[in-house]
Amino acid sequence: MTEIVFLIEDDPEGGYTARALGESIFTEADDVAGLREMIRDAVRCHFLDEQTRPKLIRLHFVRDEVIAS
Repeated sequence: MTEIVFLIEDDPEGGYTARALGESIFTEADDVAGLREMIRDAVRCHFLDEQTRPKLIRLHFVRDEVIAS
């Protein structure tokens, strides 16, 4: 695996949540900078062997927006 994709969403209680697609990795943080570090750390912990660890981490931000008609 050369890349892993994380789905990033706003947490209703504040901050952000991140969930890996295709892997059992989940993390959260108060801000985007903190979230990036938490994601890197979670990927390192999940893929202990550096040879099997993805080389790229892609963040896909999803935002719900509601507008009045």
